[in-house]
Amino acid sequence: MAASGEGVEKMEDMIVRAAETAASHAQAAKAAIGLVIFGQEKVIEHALITVLSGGHALLVGVPGLAKTKLVENMGTVLGLDARRVQFTPDLMPSDILGAEVLEESAGGKRGFRFIPGPVFAQLLMADEINRASPRTQSALLQAMQEQHITVAGTRHDLPKPFHVLATQNPLEQEGTYPLPEAQLDRFLMEIDVDYPDKEAERRILFDTTGAEEHKAKAAMTAEDLMAAQRLVRLLPVGESVIEAILTLVRSARPGPDAGSEGKLIAWGPSPRASQSLMLAVRARALLEGRYAPSIDDVIALAEPILKHRMALTFSARADGETISGVIARLKGKIG
Repeated sequence: MAASGEGVEKMEDMIVRAAETAASHAQAAKAAIGLVIFGQEKVIEHALITVLSGGHALLVGVPGLAKTKLVENMGTVLGLDARRVQFTPDLMPSDILGAEVLEESAGGKRGFRFIPGPVFAQLLMADEINRASPRTQSALLQAMQEQHITVAGTRHDLPKPFHVLATQNPLEQEGTYPLPEAQLDRFLMEIDVDYPDKEAERRILFDTTGAEEHKAKAAMTAEDLMAAQRLVRLLPVGESVIEAILTLVRSARPGPDAGSEGKLIAWGPSPRASQSLMLAVRARALLEGRYAPSIDDVIALAEPILKHRMALTFSARADGETISGVIARLKGKIG
């Protein structure tokens, strides 16, 4: 029994030491991104939490709020191979996934060779994802879910780690194809990118219009990131936090668990939302140098994880209700 107890203590010590290293790497990455992206601390935090959780994020904001710059700098800071695809209505699945081409060798022998598309990156920015056709959207979203693609009957595994940060402009809806609800569920978080405050915008003016612009520096490697992702899944979660996650997600669905808010909700999040929240609260704790999540983490991450996974009834929208308002009331039940 004593030997068993010593083994458990050694394992706990190893996890704590690994957590200290991972937390310092993650905090250095957050600071490095913050040196070039001003006034978007919450967006940077949520994007890093998404990646630490092993997921994908949908960034929603008007043009010019540094969404593209954020992804480029995240690739540099995290040591990832980053690529960008500008989604347009004429973009084909093969433009993202890749295609087989017929080649003839010097000896006259013909054969097909697979040329990988931009999806074969560790960090892919899908710019204005709602501008592409549903066929192209689904090709990317299937790759996001399965971590591999199949072309001409041959499977091609995607790099590890593999993350997609997609952007969407909430203003221009003409000529767009909104993502179906089932596909939105593939994103761990929907991150709202708002206008910076006055002081942040002042810093933007000086930093981006001078002779020299700050450049991000690498704070970790792809191996460091994967080690942190494995560690996130090892962090202990208390029963009170698990209960808070279950209560919150189940109350966001129509039915008796939602109480008085139930009649406002047309449809709600699946168990995938609970899984996403379970991973994200651990990642947030690690990013802040803590080794176990709290109910405060659940409350902080409830809206970005739930809001794209639920919808209000027509009558609720007509009465001026919003998803953010309903989630705020649901958070009150656990906090």
